[in-house]
Amino acid sequence: MPRRGAFLTRNFRFLRPLRGISSEFSLQEKHFGVDITLPENSAVYSVSNGRVLFSEWTSETGFVIIIEHLNGLTSVYKHNSSLSKTQGEHVRRGEVIGFSGNTGALTSGPHLHFELWFEGDPVDPLDFIEF
Repeated sequence: MPRRGAFLTRNFRFLRPLRGISSEFSLQEKHFGVDITLPENSAVYSVSNGRVLFSEWTSETGFVIIIEHLNGLTSVYKHNSSLSKTQGEHVRRGEVIGFSGNTGALTSGPHLHFELWFEGDPVDPLDFIEF
């Protein structure tokens, strides 16, 4: 994993989508991201430039947006109350992509579940973004 971490930190400068962590990344528990508690309908920002791969409702995680970035990196934003981008759109780092919520069967109150994936594997966002 250090090779991947070195590659990511050397080649990408991330913007945090929001502040404040309530639940951390855990491969053992299959929690592939971090939960960020915040008031409902807070703006959610793209961590980097990219293209929207998915922007839809799911029964488990509510409104979800997935963004493909350069060099095998993908970011995932779940439990939103609404989304402001659609599949295929290009987004810029820091652009509002949606608004936080409490949607989907797997929610535990208003929060954003945020994931980073590198070449198909989940990586701990706390290794790359200072919340």
